[in-house]
Amino acid sequence: MTASDARALATRLATLDPDALAALFGARHISPRTSWTDFFDAADALLDPAQLTRALAEVSDVDAAALRAAVRNGVAVSPAVRDGLVGRALVDDAGRPYEAVATALGSATPVTAPTVFDGGAESDAASAERAFDAVASLADILHAASRSPLGRIGSGALSAGDRRRLVEIGAAHTSEDADTLVAIAAHAGLLSGSERTWTVSDAGTRWLGARTLERWLDVAQRLRDRLPRALRTADGGWRPAAEWPGAHPFDPAWPDRVGRLAAMLTQWAMTAPDGTPPTWAAGLAAGADADAGTLRSLLPHEVDKVYLQNDLTAIAPGPLEPRLDQRLRTTARRESRAQAATYRFTAETIGAAFAAGETAASLTAFLTDLSLTGVPQPLAYEIERAAARYGRLRVGPDWQGYTRVSGDPDLLEAINVDQALRPLGLVLDGDDLVTRTSPETTYWMLADARYPVLAVDADGAPRALGRHEAVEDAAPEPPASERYRTLIETLRASLSDDADAAWLERELDQAVRTRATIEITVRMPDGSSRDVTLEAAGLGGGRLRGRDRAADVERTLPLSSIVSVRPA
Repeated sequence: MTASDARALATRLATLDPDALAALFGARHISPRTSWTDFFDAADALLDPAQLTRALAEVSDVDAAALRAAVRNGVAVSPAVRDGLVGRALVDDAGRPYEAVATALGSATPVTAPTVFDGGAESDAASAERAFDAVASLADILHAASRSPLGRIGSGALSAGDRRRLVEIGAAHTSEDADTLVAIAAHAGLLSGSERTWTVSDAGTRWLGARTLERWLDVAQRLRDRLPRALRTADGGWRPAAEWPGAHPFDPAWPDRVGRLAAMLTQWAMTAPDGTPPTWAAGLAAGADADAGTLRSLLPHEVDKVYLQNDLTAIAPGPLEPRLDQRLRTTARRESRAQAATYRFTAETIGAAFAAGETAASLTAFLTDLSLTGVPQPLAYEIERAAARYGRLRVGPDWQGYTRVSGDPDLLEAINVDQALRPLGLVLDGDDLVTRTSPETTYWMLADARYPVLAVDADGAPRALGRHEAVEDAAPEPPASERYRTLIETLRASLSDDADAAWLERELDQAVRTRATIEITVRMPDGSSRDVTLEAAGLGGGRLRGRDRAADVERTLPLSSIVSVRPA
């Protein structure tokens, strides 16, 4: 890095408006809590070799080629890429790379381009079949996550245990598919990640209520819009598959990252295994919309009726409409997933439906409307029996601020001596049991222990409790101007009327810190100039101290007399 480059960049940064400055800091991933005190600090940091190495990792192959050509030929970069490189402080306003950038570029080692999209071509019908399967699999994963959050390891990936669980329940064919589908859901905002879990977001809950075609289109749009800038075209689509491997030539993490991106687009049938989009997805690749009509004609026809059997199963003669499938899953366990799916009713699944807010009347009405064969007597009997048993215990807040458990005396006695429920700290209060534990925790501990419990509100009215409530959609990140407001205010407060004097003092301070030998031009009282070579020793009180190498004496020079400074 040359002093002239740092000074030129500092001067340019000082002229930018707050929004442009914040955008530049955001593009270079500068921490808003960095300890810069002035624009000279900012320029030094932005041209620091380590920072430039990180910046080059995000440079696309197109930008990298333009930078190389400009350095090699000693010219400015092409106008097509200039604004983007100026906005990241890699070239000056004229488009010429800073010397520190040229040095970093010369020492950067390109990564080996990985192999992605290495499969074969396929027909539009085959791609549509994969799209349908991907939508169904992702729905299964979200349903599983709504019942029990998916485990997340330190790297952010799905835990090994939940990979196995998703394969065992048929939500994914392989562990790799499970990883990819969870990544798709996370990219699309359908799953919300905390430090240790993935849970269904509000967007994911809404997505589960949509039809198959709308589900696919929604996720495909989100995946495309979140592709890295280096893979996008000016029209908003994506570059040809052959150009993906080398899109970030200096990013060591790119081979793994582009492999995961390619896997997601292939899994979601936005591309065939060879990287070419199906005919009905070509619009997406071009920055427009997919051909929904063609895709609809290729997807299996959804049904809105099932056959209810005497063996307490339901058989859908085709893919069940998502809204019906979603409700049926609250009262039956799906045993097979195909275009003809099978669901099984049990005492536990019907009890879970009551816990979710169903009643015997509402459940019977739903099944009567859904069934092509009416409600068989064995199923009707199971619903009646569950309704008679369900609610013999009631859990809710009371007037004292406790959680009160009331109902069947025999069950209350059993609960009071149940060692598994000791953590609740239940104590007798008249005919009831009370605890300081929340109503939600108390309810689910009793429900998991297979007690017929009903949640009620403070007035005694039944209420439905979700074990794992949907996570609200993440709030959008504050704009860069807001995130960098304090830093920018600090930098702008450092501006002085005499930028030349400020820069000179900074150069002298750095020379003193490193005990550097510098050549100084001093203005003499008669107006003439004289060059002095000093080993900088101290700076303070408006004066510079140093040893004059030529005369071997200590000199003290007023800063007001120093015209310029440069390395000796």
